Amino acid sequence: MEEVILNIIMHSGEARSHAMEAISSAKSGDFDEARELIVRADEELGYAHSSQTSLIQGEAANDNIEFSLLLVHAQDHLMTTMTFKDLAVELIEVHEKINSINK
Repeated sequence: MEEVILNIIMHSGEARSHAMEAISSAKSGDFDEARELIVRADEELGYAHSSQTSLIQGEAANDNIEFSLLLVHAQDHLMTTMTFKDLAVELIEVHEKINSINK
């Protein structure tokens, strides 16, 4: 179980890093790179979500899923990263609009 939890944390962290880099790329005017980084963030979130789903399915099958601070931490990472990625997409669009206006 700890391996699954650590996968959630690891992939969520990678996704957050990609989303942050995407914002920086958009700020610099490299919108193709920003979009590619969002795709990578989505891929990482997919891996994290898959791990989360395996825990949920285990609980639904009456497996003994022990709640721990590490599990709560993993869930927190995943949910905040999902929100952060959505905001990154919005910020990229804002930077694109600003860039097109300034040209």
